[in-house]
Amino acid sequence: MRKIATNALSKAEQDFLLTLARQTIAAKVRGEKVPAVAISYSRLQEERGAFVTLLKNKNLRGCIGYIKAVKPLWQSIQELAELAAFYDPRFEPLDESELSEIVIEISVLSPLRKIDSIKKIKVRRHGLFIRLGNAHGLLLPQVAIKHNWDRETFLAHVCLKADLPRDAWRNPEAEIMIFEAQVFMEERREEQALGG
Repeated sequence: MRKIATNALSKAEQDFLLTLARQTIAAKVRGEKVPAVAISYSRLQEERGAFVTLLKNKNLRGCIGYIKAVKPLWQSIQELAELAAFYDPRFEPLDESELSEIVIEISVLSPLRKIDSIKKIKVRRHGLFIRLGNAHGLLLPQVAIKHNWDRETFLAHVCLKADLPRDAWRNPEAEIMIFEAQVFMEERREEQALGG
């Protein structure tokens, strides 16, 4: 998976966040207190947008994220891990018996950038965010990669994610934004990422 060009996290920082996410989910599902965290990596204190995705048998099992930077990255990952496991409205809360079956994937986002032409969208590199009126939808870059979508198909699916018509991106009032993501996952299994 392609890394974002600037401020990419090191392997040690990635492993720290993946471990933090798993420990948080494990503690919550067992009704235990989440362990206190000592953060020794300064970049994990930076505010970054992020998503936590849970995969089970190569299928999506939960995915929640913060589109924009709202709090320190480590704190976002801890919160999003819990939300993805227990509060994604598309799924039942994670059961303790599933702990050994899930694989955790984390996507750390670059800031969103508004574009004035869809030609600026580079499928495989960019994720998309579309807003029209009160409706909005986002898909991570890896979703288009998995499904081998072209640019217009990717745009259509982001519109559908926002409960908009497939071609709503053509509306002159629609805001289209792009972003990049550094995507990393637990190495315990070989599941491919779904995201979003």
